[in-house]
Amino acid sequence: MTIRVVIVDDEPLARLAVTVRLARHAGFELAGEFGDGDSARAGIMALKPDLVFVDVEMPGRSGIELLSALPPAQRPMAILLTAYDSFAVQAFELAALDYLLKPVDDERFDEALDRARQAFPYRGRGRAAVAPETRALTFSVRTGSRTVLVPVAEVERIEADGDYATLHANGKTWLVRERLHQLALQLDPARFHRVHRSSIVRLDMIAELRSLTNRDALLRLRDGSVLRASRTYMPALAEALQQLKTKSDS
Repeated sequence: MTIRVVIVDDEPLARLAVTVRLARHAGFELAGEFGDGDSARAGIMALKPDLVFVDVEMPGRSGIELLSALPPAQRPMAILLTAYDSFAVQAFELAALDYLLKPVDDERFDEALDRARQAFPYRGRGRAAVAPETRALTFSVRTGSRTVLVPVAEVERIEADGDYATLHANGKTWLVRERLHQLALQLDPARFHRVHRSSIVRLDMIAELRSLTNRDALLRLRDGSVLRASRTYMPALAEALQQLKTKSDS
């Protein structure tokens, strides 16, 4: 899987900062960069990238105006770059994956790319975010002197715990020595989805989704657990659930 990226920002140093961070991540390819909204619109229509990092405030056409001017069917996944958080509502009206406050820190940048990987399979042109041959089938868990193999198919949800993560499977919990975003890259995106910066859920475990006024949602799982789904993950989660429903109905 390769996600093609365009960067739009009127500040050359800001574009360079995104380029340098992007180069640290496999599976992302820089397709182009633009310094203003007008040239970016033409460039995006021609290059057809999968993901765009776009500055909200630019001379002339703003980042919001740029995205609004693109036909919805041709609008790539978007991560907004801004010095203010007052654009959040507009960002999610345009189904932006995330918005990053400047100066951007590495952890938030990594989280935004995780969202892009999660959403990519459901964007029409996308292929599976994790190749079948590289998906994990089991997780190795150390318990004292023993190593237990926990089948991925039995995992119901995964929650972050600092540099570790907790697997919930068949009423048991297992602590694995990997960060949540690393585990997300090993999972089939058609079955598992990140719903919050601190949790991943197996999609068929979701029994009910209740929207909240702040665009977050509460998820009730089949085991009775209740989790919060962050609004930044909601567009991709909604598409994933629709795909799952379509598949089960066919």
